[in-house]
Order: sequence, then C-alpha cells, then structure tokens
Amino acid sequence: MMQSFLTSLSLSRLCRLLTIVMVASVLSACATTGEDWSDSNSNKQTAKNGKYSKSGKAPRVNIDKDSVGALDAPYNDLWDRIRDGFELEDSNSPLVIKHVRYYSSRPDYVDRMMSRSSRYLFYIVEEVERRKMPMELALLPFIESAFNPEAFSRAKASGMWQFMPATGKDFKLTQNIFRDERRDVIQSTDAALDYLQRLYKMFGDWELALAAYNWGEGNVSKAIKRNQAKKLPTDYASLKMPDETRNYVPKLLAIKNIVTNPKSYGLTLPTLENHPYFVIVTTEKDIDVDLAAEFARMTVEEFKAMNPSFNKPVILGASEPQILLPFGRAESFQENLLQYTGRLSSWTAIRVANRETVDQLATRLDVDANQVRQINNIPKGMRIKAGSTVLIPRGGKVGDVAEHLANNAGKLMLEREAAAKAKPKTTANNASGSKAKKPASKQASNKQSTNKQTANNTNKPKPKPQADSKVAANEKKSN
Repeated sequence: MMQSFLTSLSLSRLCRLLTIVMVASVLSACATTGEDWSDSNSNKQTAKNGKYSKSGKAPRVNIDKDSVGALDAPYNDLWDRIRDGFELEDSNSPLVIKHVRYYSSRPDYVDRMMSRSSRYLFYIVEEVERRKMPMELALLPFIESAFNPEAFSRAKASGMWQFMPATGKDFKLTQNIFRDERRDVIQSTDAALDYLQRLYKMFGDWELALAAYNWGEGNVSKAIKRNQAKKLPTDYASLKMPDETRNYVPKLLAIKNIVTNPKSYGLTLPTLENHPYFVIVTTEKDIDVDLAAEFARMTVEEFKAMNPSFNKPVILGASEPQILLPFGRAESFQENLLQYTGRLSSWTAIRVANRETVDQLATRLDVDANQVRQINNIPKGMRIKAGSTVLIPRGGKVGDVAEHLANNAGKLMLEREAAAKAKPKTTANNASGSKAKKPASKQASNKQSTNKQTANNTNKPKPKPQADSKVAANEKKSN
C-alpha cells in the first residue's frame, strides 16, 4: 500500500516538473525570438538618435545622452534614410570592387559630386520612397551625370538623368527654344522614375531594367531572346552586352557601397538633413533670369544651377514655369517681385512669317540686329526661315509672350544668305536672254535678226539649266 502511494506521488512530482520545464522553455523561446520582449543592443542601435527602425517599433531614447526632440522626424540624416531603403542584393564582384577603387582614389571628385547632389537628393528620395522603389535608384544620377543637371553628352543626351531627345518626347518633356525639361529637376526626375517603373514591369528585374535604361529596352529584349534560343540564363550577368552596359549596374552598386560605409573607403559624405532643399514658386509674368536671381538674393550661376531648364535669359509666365528656390530665398523672391515697379522682362518673341535676313527683321521691327544675332546665336551670313521663333529686344507697349507661342515655339531654322541672293539673279536670266531690255522701237526692227540668232544657237548649251542646277545645289546644301 505504502509502495503504491509513493509510486503515485513520484509520478505526480514528475508531471509537475515536466510541466515547469515546458513552460520555461516556451518563455525562453519567446524571449529569444520575439523582438517585442528583447532588450538587445541591436534594438537600441536602431532607435539611436531618435531614428525609427524599419520594423516600425517605437523609438527608444536614452534621455541622459540624447534629446527627445529628435523624435519629430523619423530620420535626422538623409543618408540614413537612403541606407534604410536599399533593396538590391549587395555585391562585391570584381567589377564592383574595380569601380569602388576608382571612386575612392578620387576623393575630390566624389566630394564635388556628393555636394552637388545636396540640392536635389531629398526630392528624388521622396519620389522613390513614395513609389516604393529600391532606394539605390535615387543614386542613379551619380553615374549618369555626376548630379549635374546641365550635363550634355556626345549622343545628345541631356540633364541629370541623361534623356535622349526622342525618349524625352516619349515622356512629354518639353524641348523648345525657351526651355528643355530634360534638364528640369522635377520633370526629368518624374519622367526617369516613370521610365524605370515601365522597364521593371517589362522585364521583372531591376538589374535588367537598369540595363535597358542604359542600352535601350529593344536591345535588352533581343539579348534575352538570343540567350533563350541557346537555352542560356537570361539574367543581367549572363547577357551579352556592350562594356558600358556591363559596367552600369556595378557602378551603381559601387556608389551604394560607398554610401553604406564611406569611412571604410577613406571618404566623407557631406551632411544632408532630412528636409526639402528647395521650394517651387511660379508666376504668370515674363521675367528676366537675371532679375529673378536678384529678387531671390542669389547669383545668376546659383539660380541657373537650380533652374537649368531655361534656355533663354527670360522665363515665360504663360508656360506655367516651375521656379526652384532654396527655402530661405523664396520669401525674399516673393516680396521683391510684388514691390518691383519696373519692367520685369527685357525680351519678347515673334514667329517669322517669311524668309528674311537678320538685318531685314531688325529694320522692320526697329531693334538692334547685333542683339538679335547674339541672343539667338545666329552667325553672320545666315538668314531666318519662315516658321522660326526668334527672341527680340522688348520695346514700346509689347506684351508678354503669348501662351500658344510659349508652349509651341518653332525651332530657329537658318539658311545661307548666298542661296537667297542666287534666286533673283537666276530669275532675271530666265526671264530675259539679254542683259538689258531694248526700247520698243528697236525691238520690232531687230525681231527678225533675233529669231535668226536664236535658231543658230539652238544646238548650243544654254545658261538656264546651268543656273537652275547651281541654285538647286545651293539650296540642297543650305537645307
């Protein structure tokens, strides 16, 4: 009896011990795998300086060392925000290492490039984040143009994102004599991200989308089809492509590695605060670029660096311009513009209806011919073709440039004046075979001899075809 009691007691104790062990194990697992329970250094690190962690946890602040005021924004440093948005796979391939070494051996170049980006990077980061795209794409202008919005390539690609003319038109970027939106910071960024999203949808891979941005979607599609026909892989590394495209993604990943850990490469990034650098203002009035810069208390060079899309020294109000100004200068611009009582614009524009020389146009409009040549870059000896839009000095009661002309300005088309002068001479020779018109009294008496002379010269070469062919050749050459 006693032995049976002891046996049941030991079994009861054993069950309780097993239950305690199981509960302890569950709690231990919760403590190690559930981050909500964790007080690890990693969580403290993600919340350091008031920066929110990617997992959305509440920030942790040591008030003995840090300020609670830092909680006003998720990030204090724009570089931190960029790093947290990286999504592409890290790489230390030989090509990536090659380009990292290239950049790290040129600290002055990297410093200029990074400092230049400070004007535009916040806006790009905002757009990339809003579209939920990999943050590496915000770094693309580093390898496209070194963040120079006025960059222009031999292939005629222009702007920070290096749009070709045809691609720019495809994405509705205005390109006329007054402005080129391939250089507009806002418009070109929006168009570039639209294009990259379209390419990603087409290829389903960001590396292939980047290759297509550089090489063209048609070329990448053909390269994929060639590999498919050979039953080869169709990823970026497996496709046959030009050296420039082969190095394109590695260059971007090299910049990513530098931004991730600049100190390891002996580089220092400029401080970039996580707030907008510029504000967009607009006006319905034509205004000279020089005067706009003066209103904003900026140098003309500083103003153009923020607004590189304006081709001429006047901003046309009818085109609904987006004028970018640093935050601290926008209020000054507005106050000075409202208080100014003088003429805002020194220039206006016309569309030439008929062919004419610069001197003829200047005489007709009572303007200075040399100013017209200089502002429109018209070489001497050239005349203006019909349909061209020409900028001229503004005088009298001339109003601002009309909306239809501001938005649909025809290109300036020129031809050599020599071709124009040849036509009247040819017309005169064709109209009469003689040097001067004879009096009427002599025409009747000489009619018979003239007909005889014409008959005798029937088989001789005539000057008319030669003159016509020469004029045609001149016209073809000038056109």
